[in-house]
Amino acid sequence: MTVTNVDNDFLLRIESALDQIRPYLEADGGNVKVLEVTDDMVLRLELLGACGSCPMSTMTLKAGVEQSVLKAIPEIRAVEAVNLTQA
Repeated sequence: MTVTNVDNDFLLRIESALDQIRPYLEADGGNVKVLEVTDDMVLRLELLGACGSCPMSTMTLKAGVEQSVLKAIPEIRAVEAVNLTQA
């Protein structure tokens, strides 16, 4: 799936921010995929691999992924996963 609602430079900034946390996700068998940035600047991700079913995925998303993205890209207001496991 290609993200079409943001320009390529903005998408590269998002991917660069995610690349800062990806090694930690990959070490546990997971990853994230950018799905879209909404009109109100919410980054929507899909949790992949082990991240999609991990009971700690909410904490990982908020404390790791979201903080990394918000620090690098202040225009983003929030990060949410479309397939977050409910604990």
